[in-house]
Amino acid sequence: MKIARRQTDDGPVLAVLSEGDMLVDLEAGNELVDLLGDRGRIQDLADRALAKRKTVTSLAEAVLSAPLAPPTFRDFSTFPEHTEGVVKLFDPDATVPAEFWEIPTFYFSNPYAILGPDADVPIAPGSADFDFELEVGAVVGMGGRDLTVEEAVDHIAGYVVINDYSARDIQFHEMRLRLGPAKGKDTATVLGQFFVTADELSPRVSGPSFDLRMEVAVNGETVGTDSLDHMAWSFSALAAYASRGTEIRPGDLLGSGTCSGGCLAELWGRQGREVRPALRPGDVVTTTVDVLGKTRNRIVEAAPVQPIRAWRSA
Repeated sequence: MKIARRQTDDGPVLAVLSEGDMLVDLEAGNELVDLLGDRGRIQDLADRALAKRKTVTSLAEAVLSAPLAPPTFRDFSTFPEHTEGVVKLFDPDATVPAEFWEIPTFYFSNPYAILGPDADVPIAPGSADFDFELEVGAVVGMGGRDLTVEEAVDHIAGYVVINDYSARDIQFHEMRLRLGPAKGKDTATVLGQFFVTADELSPRVSGPSFDLRMEVAVNGETVGTDSLDHMAWSFSALAAYASRGTEIRPGDLLGSGTCSGGCLAELWGRQGREVRPALRPGDVVTTTVDVLGKTRNRIVEAAPVQPIRAWRSA
């Protein structure tokens, strides 16, 4: 089952995708995060909507927002080839750190920065090195605490495409303080067209993940491709680690991290900064992931930087 969230004159409405790329509205007043804790509720609502077909809209004509508003977003690092490419920005001889294989590290990103699949994306204020990052996110269905990897499998309700836009110059500047990333990841995180229930991906299980082709393009030119099953950590491992010593709750978003070839920073690390410029206003970035859907975003001007300064001097 694939669930979208489309804009109407009366506000956003969830809809289930049916044959012929048609969206059938669910009963108004429902939000995906509120439905996730009850396994059968989404299916019941979708079944009733498909039986009645009260409001039907072509996917091509629908104005889509993000399929959910996650209360939290933890973004992990699970693709070793991506990590290897990025670290070469700072040291050409660098390889994947040993810690990569010990823990699936993550940072907390900004849930207020979530945008829909076709939204305009503003460059982060003050950034000259704006970048995209192609990922897939797992959405928590049932909450839990201190889960095992085996238990965590049943706590994942479904998946979404993620394009996590990043201001690389701001990110690398702030991380010199041994914290972050923070503002470098704070402006825009785009979610794909659909929340795709976990059962939809069962036929594509491969190793720790799924055999799904991932692709990102800028202005119609393919920049990178990969397969989701190149992850070194499973989504259930990410959920288990996220729940260690704390809770995960319905709607929490767990990002896979960037796939190999899925961002400019990795290309810059492998081939030099001249290989491809940073994103500029007017650029159009598209991502596609088999089964899960796509995003398409036009890059627009940044808001002006509002200056701040420390009260004390060095």
